[in-house]
Parts: sequence; structure tokens; C-alpha cells
Amino acid sequence: MNADPNASPFLDVPRTVVALAAVIGGVEGMFSLAQAGYLGGDGGIGWRINAISDFGFSGEILDWMITTGQFPLEHLRRFVTYPFLHLSFTHVLFSVVFILAIGKAISGAFGGWRLLAVFFGASIFGAFVYGYLFEFLTPLVGSYPGIYGLIGAFTFLLWVRARVIGEAPMKAFSLIGFLLGIQLLFAAIFGSTGDWTADLAGFVAGFGMSFFLIPGGWARLRDSLRR
Repeated sequence: MNADPNASPFLDVPRTVVALAAVIGGVEGMFSLAQAGYLGGDGGIGWRINAISDFGFSGEILDWMITTGQFPLEHLRRFVTYPFLHLSFTHVLFSVVFILAIGKAISGAFGGWRLLAVFFGASIFGAFVYGYLFEFLTPLVGSYPGIYGLIGAFTFLLWVRARVIGEAPMKAFSLIGFLLGIQLLFAAIFGSTGDWTADLAGFVAGFGMSFFLIPGGWARLRDSLRR
């Protein structure tokens, strides 16, 4: 039997991945409707800005928490709420597409809570690195550090496979090299807020977490290295 050439590439996407993408898209839908005047009246226009102020991640706030030794929930929650905030419809559109595509690609090996653990673990680590390096830059928003974490998990699978079949393991890193190259090019042309560091940190976190999250991941890697 031949696969349907007209079938959507997002068919059979796990419910966990669909739910994550739906929540992210739903938040943006609310902001877009508010900006268009369909929600919240005149006050709806400021919903996005207020949400970024209240739920976006801030390096300045991170510095305050570390300096004072105080870690109130209202600020700790920023580590996991900022991925649901975006600057525009286009910004979130690419996020949703990447989550569906990469999520589907790794769901067979990770699936369920492990996939969410990679996404949020990468988001948290990415925010921490960004906040530590860029204390006074603009708040960090967007799903990209978490998405890069999923890409890190995908790269881990490619890396293990390459070692098992005898290919060059570094080929597994071609995707992340390409994506970071594009980001650095855009940063050189249009300037950068430093958010690429959060993305890179998210990738490192996703790749590293895969050693422990993928069922049998460490044992499989050990066996492949022995062979």
C-alpha cells in the first residue's frame, strides 16, 4: 500500500503535541482578537503588553531574585509562562508549525510527559541563561527555546542512530547548525536582542535531557558506543 501523497504531514500528531500547540495558538488568538477590537473593548488593545509585563521572563527580575534570595511564585512562574506569549501572529505561527512537526518526529521515542518535560525543561534553562547573560535587555517571550529543546531531542535520536549504523555522528547536528546560522545572519543584519542564546541553551538542554528521558536512551547509547 502506498501512502497518500496528499495526506497532511501533521496527521497522527500525538494529542500532547496538539494540545500544546493549541494552547499557544489560542493565547495568540485571544490577543489578536483583542487588538482587532473584538475582545476587551478599548482595554483589550493593551492585553498583550500587560501579559508580557506580568508573565514574560525578565533578566532583571532574575537578578533581583538571586541577589535578594527571594523567589516568589509570581516571578518563578515566568519560567514556564513566557513560552505562551508571542509578539505577533507570524511569530506564533512558526512556533505552532515547528511544535507540530518536531513533536510528531520525536513522539515515537519520547511521547507523552517526556516530550513536555523536554519542552519546559529547555524553556526554563533557556530563560535562565538569557537572564543571566542579558540582565537588562527586553523581556524574553516565545516558544523558541522550548522548540529548540525538541530539536535537541531530535538531534539526539539522529546522533544515536548515526553511531549505530556507522555514519559520521556530527551529521546529526546539521539542522541546529543551519538554524543558528540563519539566526546569526539575521542578527548581523537586523540586530539582536540576544534571544538566540536562549534558543541555543534550549537546544543543549533538550539534547542533554534526552540521555535520561528517552526509554533506554543511556543504555542504547552505551551499547552503540561499545559497538
